[in-house]
Amino acid sequence: MSDPSSKAYPVSWDQFHRDSKALAWKLSTLSEKNGEWKAIVSITRGGLVPAAIIARELGVRNIETVCIASYHEYKDQGNLVVIKTISDDILNNTEGGKSVLVIDDLTDTGATAKEVRKMLPNAHFATVYAKPSGKPTVNTYVTEVSQDTWIYFPWDLDLSYSTPISGKKDG
Repeated sequence: MSDPSSKAYPVSWDQFHRDSKALAWKLSTLSEKNGEWKAIVSITRGGLVPAAIIARELGVRNIETVCIASYHEYKDQGNLVVIKTISDDILNNTEGGKSVLVIDDLTDTGATAKEVRKMLPNAHFATVYAKPSGKPTVNTYVTEVSQDTWIYFPWDLDLSYSTPISGKKDG
């Protein structure tokens, strides 16, 4: 994406919490059908907050991280860098991720999810937000946004003046 502010979608802490709880609710209905979730793997950093909310809501205590960098300078996706892989305990004892939730904040192009899916092919992938290119890589999501939308997560924002959509400044 060349200009992240072209279609900005700022998300407040309240909204992100509500959306993460909505994702937990969707996942709870799946666990009723498929059994208990044994573990959550959070894709860091964006997946940490929704993973914590979902873990609380679903009563999951086994939480692991996989650390992958995909965005550089908060403006474009670059090469994926796996900084930390998933623990051997989850990799070796879950039949390729069966009964494991993989949580992230967003699937954009799906590149990160594809990388993690190689590690846990049988896991259930869930994100709070999904863009069209990334949708096929996840099993469950809450909100779809257009491919050219840049989501500003609450941890990326400060309180400051916002220019109106019209571009006209009051005063």
